[in-house]
Order: sequence, then structure tokens, then C-alpha cells
Amino acid sequence: MPRSPSLLLTGLISALLVTSPAIRADEKPAAGSAKKLQVLVVAGGHPYSVKPFRAIFAAYADMDCTFVEEKTGGEAFEKVDAWPYDAIVLYNYMKKPSEKRQENFLKLLDRGTGLVILHHAIYGYRPWPEFQKIVGVTRWLSGAKNDFDFKIHIEDPQHPITRGLSDFAIHDEVYQGHTIDPQVHVLLTTDQSANVKAIAWVHTYRHSPVFYLQLGHGESAYKCPQYQDIVGRAIRWSAAAAVDGAANKSR
Repeated sequence: MPRSPSLLLTGLISALLVTSPAIRADEKPAAGSAKKLQVLVVAGGHPYSVKPFRAIFAAYADMDCTFVEEKTGGEAFEKVDAWPYDAIVLYNYMKKPSEKRQENFLKLLDRGTGLVILHHAIYGYRPWPEFQKIVGVTRWLSGAKNDFDFKIHIEDPQHPITRGLSDFAIHDEVYQGHTIDPQVHVLLTTDQSANVKAIAWVHTYRHSPVFYLQLGHGESAYKCPQYQDIVGRAIRWSAAAAVDGAANKSR
């Protein structure tokens, strides 16, 4: 007996669900396999090699990245009612958003927007006192020195951002003197004596998943395959964790 159109449609939907698995943070999806993540990358206030840095994001086939160079601070957060981005990446330095932009940024974090903070963006909005809590530090760093070769240890090999990765070496800048909030979860560490132990961590601020990575001073870091991989994984994790958090809140 011929199958009814409704049965055929049901079978087709089931097949699509089986053959279209969700993208994990530690996976690199094939181009066109899923809706692309919309990512806002905010820089400004600190010199950097623009093209090599942006090339990192251009290589992520599952993302559409929009780049903003801040002048005063927080220009991208002037209006957030129709916010189109799944995740924010900060690579800015020493900017002070207006009170309105601060409030809008916090609104995004209340909504659970994913946040990735890279290298000198630990000071992205330092003049704004609340930013220290957003980063996950209790004391700001007291010194930095460039041109160090040091090893990075995978402290938590089970987290989606680090799962399957091995320890690696990098040539980058070291940071000293800062202390991290005891509530954050450390993912990467180093035994380099010129650097604090923690290199990367995650935590939740308001409803947003936040990832901080110390690495990323210049081209030697940009070209490190592990650095490129970790940044991509962090963006995917923050966006996915934000979606999961929103789903849990709605139940």
C-alpha cells in the first residue's frame, strides 16, 4: 500500500534530525552544515597586527564575524534591542563606555550572550569598575613582558574548549601580579615563573558564559595552531552555553 504524504514527511524529518547533529565546541563543522554563528569582534586602544588577527576568524567556516574598532568605548552597545550576535569577542584596551553603553552591555549579559575576552582585553574596560568582575579577577595585573617561550598545560582535559587537546608551547607575552576570582574554573595553566599559573578560565557572569584567554599578543601567537583552535572552540562554547542556558531558564 502506498505510504501517505504525512508518513513520508514524518520520515523525512526524522532522517534530517538523525543526519544533522549539533556542532560541539571541539568540532570544526563542514562549511554550510549549519546556520553560521554571528560574532562581534571588538578591538581598539592597543596596537596589533590587524590582518593576521582577523585571518584567525576568517578561517572559521561556521562563523560570520563583524569587526569593530572602538574610539571612545562601547560604540557597538549603543543600541541592543535588535541584537544580532550570538557571541562577543573583546580584544580592546582601556576603554570606558558611557553609562548607557555599560547598561546595555549588562543587558546583553543578562540575556546570556556569550563573551570571549582575549589577552590585553583583560583591561578592555578597566576604567569601568564592574569589568573586573566580568573578567573574573580580584586584582589587576602588575606587569607584562614580551618575547617568552613557555609551555601551556591543559588543566581540564574534559571541558568542551580543551577536550582532546595536548599541552603545547607558544611564544608570547607573560603577565604577572593579577589574582583570579576563586569561583572561576581554570582550563589552561603554565609553569613559567614569570607568569601567574592560570592562563585561561571560564565562569558565568549574570547569565552569560565567559571565557578569558591570556594568550594573543602578536603574530607568533596568532599563527599557533592551538591558539587558533582554542579561540574558535571558546566562541562556539560560549554561544552554545548561552543557548543552553536560555533553554534551561524557559523550562
